[in-house]
Amino acid sequence: MPIDGEYVPSTSEWVRDQVAEYEASGGTRSNTLLDTGLPIIIFTTLGGRSGKVRKTPVMRVEHEGAYALIASKGGAPEHPLWYYNLIANPNHVMIQDGPEPFDVEVREVHGEERATWWERAVRAYPAYEEYQANTSREIPVLIAQRI
Repeated sequence: MPIDGEYVPSTSEWVRDQVAEYEASGGTRSNTLLDTGLPIIIFTTLGGRSGKVRKTPVMRVEHEGAYALIASKGGAPEHPLWYYNLIANPNHVMIQDGPEPFDVEVREVHGEERATWWERAVRAYPAYEEYQANTSREIPVLIAQRI
């Protein structure tokens, strides 16, 4: 089901441009992290306080149809704002990994399940390990599964 509301693009120009190009091309263009060649997906959610539609590119970490959303913020001391949007609205999320977005439900994982998904994430994007080393917070791992 589409997520209704006013779309507010990112304040970051490269994120805005990547989301627009990815969506316009059905995921055939702007589908990697800058010039790394590493694949990304786009997730759509509602702002936790504003209720506005937000779209965010993240690294593609997929396993058996589920996706990990790694709230790394490059190893910053605080979580990215989109983390709070997902926690506030875990049932109002869509993922686009290719031509068509689909509905997902999001949950944060801990313990052994987190460790398994963290390992998958680091294989997909090795910089996550450095990001974790650079912050005292445990970087949240959220799992998105099709509804």
